[in-house]
Amino acid sequence: MQMRGGSSKGAYFLAADLPADPAERDDLLLRVMGSPDARQVDGIGGGHPLTSKVAVVSPSADADVDYLFLQVVPDRAVVTDAQTCGNLLAGVGPFAIERGLVPVSGGTTDVRIRIVNPVPSLVVATVSTPGGRVAYDGDTAVAGTPFPAAPVHLEFPGGDAPVFPTGGLVDRFAGVDVTCVHAGMPVVLVRAADLGVEGTEPPDVLEADDRLRAAVEAIRLEAGPAMGLGDVRDTTVPKITIVSESRRGGTVTTRTFIPHRVHTAIGVLGAVSVAAGVLTPGTVANPVTAVDPVRVEHPTGYFDVSVDLDGDGADTRLLRSAVVRTARKLSDGLVWPRPGKATG
Repeated sequence: MQMRGGSSKGAYFLAADLPADPAERDDLLLRVMGSPDARQVDGIGGGHPLTSKVAVVSPSADADVDYLFLQVVPDRAVVTDAQTCGNLLAGVGPFAIERGLVPVSGGTTDVRIRIVNPVPSLVVATVSTPGGRVAYDGDTAVAGTPFPAAPVHLEFPGGDAPVFPTGGLVDRFAGVDVTCVHAGMPVVLVRAADLGVEGTEPPDVLEADDRLRAAVEAIRLEAGPAMGLGDVRDTTVPKITIVSESRRGGTVTTRTFIPHRVHTAIGVLGAVSVAAGVLTPGTVANPVTAVDPVRVEHPTGYFDVSVDLDGDGADTRLLRSAVVRTARKLSDGLVWPRPGKATG
């Protein structure tokens, strides 16, 4: 099934319909999506990291369903599970109901989802199910998507790990002060002024700035090991989020490298991590106090995040977070992968 989840688009599979061996599974997905090819013209991928995503869903022993996210790189023969995707997550509940993994329980149905990458965590998705079926039509507008749809409420419990994985509120990588945050997605916050940009530039302008891209990648490569992620040269985490003062009445303005293209909006869990950084005094993210929700401005609008934190300074922990997204079923049927092996 192809679905739009939040501001992303991807292919959703039952785990039982894919090879059990990860290498065989990844090779099949490369051929299904059309990688390696920047256009993905020979597959169902959209030629961009935001539209070259896969959700693998299965029954769970610890929740209703397990959700494994796989990022299929368009122009390289790479499939990675190093991060999750909170946007595609918005479609997991509807998909699980459509496939009969979760029974409908009334006008709305709660689906308990265990995210299995990179560190298992739980989320509850509340899906509109009037009349015993998933409703996709609605009037909830989500910035970064062109049309409204039915809301999907996502609530994430917190955890015991501090949200600042380096043990400090400010680190210095590649000569730049940054704040490393992990409240669901590993993110490095950097002030726009420290990178010589305004922080309001369109994504294509930032992507075309070779000096900026080199500086961002230098920061990312130093931050990865310090955040416990190891060598991140060939991975999609951490993300780099450029922060500056709000321009449209929100809390903070952002531009996010994911990690080499610039997001046209912002990821769900990336926004949660940004919100945690904004709310903690002493970070580089122009912190504020007592604001709920945190309104994260991005290139195509804003993203509201409700975050509850506990503790102080580097020992801050996430108690819970909540967001509202939308999802829509686009197609349901068979896909024909190209023959042969994608990776030799």
